[in-house]
Amino acid sequence: MPLKKTARQLVEEAMAEVRTLGVDEARALHAEGRALFVDLRDVRELEREGVIPGAVHAPRGLLEFWVDPDSPYFHQAFAGAADGRPLVLFCALGWRSALAAKSLQEMGLADVSHVDGGFSAWKAAGAPVADKAPPRPRPQEG
Repeated sequence: MPLKKTARQLVEEAMAEVRTLGVDEARALHAEGRALFVDLRDVRELEREGVIPGAVHAPRGLLEFWVDPDSPYFHQAFAGAADGRPLVLFCALGWRSALAAKSLQEMGLADVSHVDGGFSAWKAAGAPVADKAPPRPRPQEG
């Protein structure tokens, strides 16, 4: 049975609905320090390619649970998101981050965007990259 939608179609639909930042705009937001940069890549990608300094690593499969304050998996790193702190999502190429941004918008977060071309474009543009993996947020206790 053929798929109702392909992965490409899902990404294209998400791209049409979410705010996409070029690397220059993302770099400016990063320099301001007001936005939370969220790295959705697999930990092996982080180790192999490096990271954006100050970004929080949130595995793509857990993001919605980590953002939801009512979830038992909520992470304090995302506490400001519901109050309007900008979130800038990125992955390797901008596909997973587009899907994730759409999902967070559907959850009601207004200030969510993603980086066009993802970490690959960031790195190719000579934007800041660190070798070590970003800290992983810890679940709230109690």
